[in-house]
Amino acid sequence: MLFALVLWFVSTGAIIWLDARPRWTFRWSLGVAGIVAVAAVYGLVRSSSDTSMLGAYCAFTCALGVWGWHEMAFLMGLITGPRRVPCPAGATGWNRFRMAAATLMYHEIALALTALGLAALTWQQPNQTGTLTFVLLFVLRLSTKFNIFAGVPNLTEDFLPPHLDYLKSYFRKGPVQPIFAVSLLLATGISVWAATSAINAINPTGFILLFTLAALGILEHGFLALPVADAALWRWAISAKPVISPAIGTK
Repeated sequence: MLFALVLWFVSTGAIIWLDARPRWTFRWSLGVAGIVAVAAVYGLVRSSSDTSMLGAYCAFTCALGVWGWHEMAFLMGLITGPRRVPCPAGATGWNRFRMAAATLMYHEIALALTALGLAALTWQQPNQTGTLTFVLLFVLRLSTKFNIFAGVPNLTEDFLPPHLDYLKSYFRKGPVQPIFAVSLLLATGISVWAATSAINAINPTGFILLFTLAALGILEHGFLALPVADAALWRWAISAKPVISPAIGTK
């Protein structure tokens, strides 16, 4: 559990810090992260046949490596969606949802295709920790996006870089909606499943890692409803943003 917690905290902070660098550095950051992601896919596939404790740790770490590249590609503006303008004033209902979905469409498709690819590469292998980790991250992230679209008291806006400011216009600040309860029930159900599976498993390591990740998902959803800014956890990364002149910032 400590391993999952530290890896989650450090990797999230590293991505936020890299995204706060001048934009001309993004190509190098994404290039290095891409090499790491390719190596992570290889490691995830190789470890899918390893049912040892080390195999579970390797698969979990590799899944976060692949996920990290996707997060960087989104936050750095490489893979977002066809719509990159603010939501028009007065947009409601299906029209608002359609426009909001268009801001993220390519990113969500890329995540879904990666999840399917990992599932295919590790099909019928005994160690599914890596694939399940990536799918769980995908489900939790989708849940968060639906909630901030529907409305939550505490929006996580501090993580968005200036070139993605238009996304804030699609967020809604207000009381939690019924989907919030559904999200908590889903994350809780996954946590209970992972905990039960860990108790009954010969090697519980992979399930304990998944349980910790699901519990962190519950915590992150809780931050959306409570007057506590989760951005404070990574203030060191956010506050490290340099002062960039417009000429440099537009590179």
